[in-house]
Amino acid sequence: MSETRESAPVNPVFSVRNLWKVFGPKGKANRVPENKELTGLSGAELTERTGCTAAVRDVSFDVRKGEVFVVMGLSGSGKSTLVRCLTRLIEPTSGQLEIDGEDVLGMDKTRLRALRRHRAAMVFQNFGLLPHRSVTDNVAYGLEIQGIGKRERRARAAEMVEKVGLQGLGDRRPGQLSGGQQQRVGLARALAVDPEVLLFDEPFSALDPLIRRDMQEEVIRLHRAEGRTMIFITHDLSEALRLGDRIALMRAGEIVQLGTPEEIVAKPADDYVRDFVRDVPRDQVISVRRAMRPADKAEAAGSGPALAPDTLVSDAIEAVARSGESCRVVEGGRTIGVVDHARLLKVVAGIDQEGEGEADKDKEVAAV
Repeated sequence: MSETRESAPVNPVFSVRNLWKVFGPKGKANRVPENKELTGLSGAELTERTGCTAAVRDVSFDVRKGEVFVVMGLSGSGKSTLVRCLTRLIEPTSGQLEIDGEDVLGMDKTRLRALRRHRAAMVFQNFGLLPHRSVTDNVAYGLEIQGIGKRERRARAAEMVEKVGLQGLGDRRPGQLSGGQQQRVGLARALAVDPEVLLFDEPFSALDPLIRRDMQEEVIRLHRAEGRTMIFITHDLSEALRLGDRIALMRAGEIVQLGTPEEIVAKPADDYVRDFVRDVPRDQVISVRRAMRPADKAEAAGSGPALAPDTLVSDAIEAVARSGESCRVVEGGRTIGVVDHARLLKVVAGIDQEGEGEADKDKEVAAV
């Protein structure tokens, strides 16, 4: 599924259009995206007919500067193949791929090496730390590859060690660290080269739940502090909802829905997505902007309890319960809607309210 053009930013960091990655006999694989008869086949049918597997199928999206863009899917959905295509660790079969407007598929080896070393750093599930080197020297390794002098790279590495919460551990070896601490070293190593984009390929999936949550908090903290663009691959829905500004949900190599966490939970694109988000606590993802109804003249001029449009339904329920009355939704000093107990409970229950706002507006106009 392609991203709608209306939501595409003017100058995305990564721009992906009609990207394919087909594994199989080279000649046949390269012909698959051009053959409409073959592209219409299911994965099993394509493999039976050609011996090829389409791991990424006609994928299009943009990654906006400063956002956390999450690619989520089950094992075999194509998400890890997709993120590796972005820096050509895996060569795409066809399509268009740009970073800051520069054609990634047209890069020679020198430009591609610069892309991987300076502009887009990977953080993998397998930490890949050098066991004989200290934490500081592991963090400095990417800078060493870049030819940075020892004093400068160690100073930069020490700064990153502190930034990811490993103060006082710079002289230790990886074997002396816990799994979560090792992953922090991997994160610090990626940050040390000051990349424009951080690419995370399921970095926390091997960690136990408590450490995993700590690392998620670390990513959130770093993102808030630096505003760095991040692309995060995960199979865990709760992780995706927690971290993502937008989520691309993949199945069988395709993006089946792309949107904010709220959009995906509130308006799943199909039964597959609906089943995926079925057990998500809706009140902890959906905001009052989606739950509100238009305010009448008296409510708009009122001075009762007020909520911001991005207030979560769970918090709005508490506010309504405390006040014992409906709450105004206020944006820019203007009342744009009202939420009450009944409407909030509809959201929690998953009752679709789309179109109700327009109907209420029509009633207001008729009354006037």
